[in-house]
Amino acid sequence: MANNFIDTDLLDRAIVFAVKAHHNTERRGKGFPYIVHPMEAVEIVATITSDQELLSAAVLHDTVEDTEVTVEQLRAEFGDRVAELVFAESDRFTEGVSEEDSWHDRKQAAIDRLASASHDAKVVAMGDKLSNMRAIWRDYQEKGDELWKIFHVTNKASHEWHYRGLAASLSELRDTFAYKEFVRLVDEVFGKGE
Repeated sequence: MANNFIDTDLLDRAIVFAVKAHHNTERRGKGFPYIVHPMEAVEIVATITSDQELLSAAVLHDTVEDTEVTVEQLRAEFGDRVAELVFAESDRFTEGVSEEDSWHDRKQAAIDRLASASHDAKVVAMGDKLSNMRAIWRDYQEKGDELWKIFHVTNKASHEWHYRGLAASLSELRDTFAYKEFVRLVDEVFGKGE
């Protein structure tokens, strides 16, 4: 049996790093370990590319935003490209402003950043956004509009605006299976887009 060799050293280290960074944390309102989400994100990115730095950034994408890990730590451990891709995918919070109060501005800034982001950054973001949309779709099947109560912003129309904005910003990836699935799930949850 032939064994095809692929150098996964960087990705292997990134997975271990992400597991440690997200240790003992739960995906909000889901009842399962947080690491499940970054692992799904890397699986999605792997349907688009085998680039080990993009795959590594996908599994690390929430470490700066949701843990004590800094961009500088990622740069030292995984290099400039991975660190910059993770930073591009991280929400920017304003000190002294609650998540609820800053939500719309943060999401608009993320949509705008993504619209002008590099192809590589969009590929990493696709892993995160499709994983999130899959979770929303699954929960929506069970809970209907009660689902929105688990979020900081509970207005369904706000979430629709956000996900349709992301779809527009990621449209460069329209030929990928991941993008097509993302748009289909957005339409199934929020109704057919225009």
